[in-house]
Parts: sequence; structure tokens; C-alpha cells
Amino acid sequence: MSDFSTARQKMVDGQVRPSDVTDNRIIDAMLAIPREAFVPEAQRSLAYLDLDIDVSAGGPAKRFLLRSAATAKMIQAAEISETDDVLVVGCATGYLAALAARLARRVTATECDSALAAKAAAALATLALGNVTVKSAPVADGDSAGAPFDVILLNGATEIVPESLYRQLKEGGRLVGAFALTAPQRAMVVTHSHDDFGHRALFDTAIPVLPGLERPPAFVF
Repeated sequence: MSDFSTARQKMVDGQVRPSDVTDNRIIDAMLAIPREAFVPEAQRSLAYLDLDIDVSAGGPAKRFLLRSAATAKMIQAAEISETDDVLVVGCATGYLAALAARLARRVTATECDSALAAKAAAALATLALGNVTVKSAPVADGDSAGAPFDVILLNGATEIVPESLYRQLKEGGRLVGAFALTAPQRAMVVTHSHDDFGHRALFDTAIPVLPGLERPPAFVF
């Protein structure tokens, strides 16, 4: 077993399983997807540590590969099925999109940093995941051309109510992400039902905010 394979197993056993992630499909995906492929080569030794890894590589805004446990818990809450169409918003280098692709029928991943979008597309191509499309687009825009989606995953937190993304959910669709509207920040599931949107809190967290979903600056006299 390679060093990365051993680290992957330890990540699952030490970070993911103790976080009440019980869906074996997610466990299998996290064991199969090489997390090290989604960080810059100089940072690969950090790939399986319990931290958010900066993968910005000099980009205009900080972008992160999120902690494994929080990622797995939010995917589990989304209840992705093999017939679902999934949108990953702010995909960074593509790790969350790769995991979703192991569970869903089709995945669209958007990223506002075109250089990162290219890195994500390249990393996903090496894994021969043919059901993923990466698009360069502002985070708040989602992908209206591909909507509606069964599931929308935010690869980061939002400080605003992302209404434009809500409107891209199918009836019965779920949006999962971290909401930093107030303190503490909470991971939430938003469900679209009968032209209304229900919210259910999952757990407290602390996830970096996605560029484009920041709170507008307060007016100062």
C-alpha cells in the first residue's frame, strides 16, 4: 500500500467515520479518490491532515480544499442518489466534484477563478470521471443553463442568502452548505418544496467564505 493510500485510510478512520458519516458510498468514494491530486504538488504532504488547505496558488481570492470530515458530513446530508444531477459551486481544484461524481448521475462544477477551473478539469480528467463538467463562472451565478438540479453543494460558506442558487433547485431538491449569516456558522440543508424553501441546521462549523457570497460591506458614516 502506498503512503498516500495509507494516509487516505487513516483519514477515513480517524476523521470521517468518527464524525457520524455512515453512508458506505461516501466512505468508498473517499477511499477511492486521491485527495493529493487536488492540491499543489508542494503541498501534497498536507493532503490528508485535518485542516482546510489553501489551493489558491496566487489567485485573486483565497480558495480552499475543505476539511474531510465537514465535506463528508455535508455530502451525506445531501442524500445524493445515482440518478441525481448535482451542481458544485466554487469547486476550487475539484475534489468535492470528484466525490459527488462517484455518487450522482451528472455533476456540473463551477469556479470563479479560471486558472483553478482549469486545474480542476485537468485533475478530474486524470481520474477518467466522464460525468463531470467544469465551468468558469461567478460563484453566485451557479449554472442557470444546466438547471434545475437535484442537489447543489457549496464548496465553502456563504454570508448571504444565495437566492439565485435556490432558484436552480428542482422541486424536492436540496442545497447544502455552510451559512455564516450569524454566529456561529452552521452547515444547513435547504429544501425546495411547493415554491418554498425549508431550512434545517446540521452542525456548527467554520468554513472559509466563497468569493462572491460575502456579506456586503456595512455603510460607515
